[in-house]
Amino acid sequence: MLNTILSVIFVIVCVVLSAIVLMQEGRDQGLGAIGGMADSYWGKIRGRSVEGTLEKLTKVLAVLFLLVAFVLNIVK
Repeated sequence: MLNTILSVIFVIVCVVLSAIVLMQEGRDQGLGAIGGMADSYWGKIRGRSVEGTLEKLTKVLAVLFLLVAFVLNIVK
């Protein structure tokens, strides 16, 4: 029973993590020649933007992915 519940959670985390990674912008996207100026401003507000939220959610889901995979390996 526990193995089934953890497997379902694992699949859901995998699908959501994949979707969030695909939604993120690439690092090379920007304003080109004035990228340095944009980076300094963007760095200040990045945590409050949608991109910052996606990055935080990616980190949380990656840790959850590893934990559930570890527990599934032990329970099996």
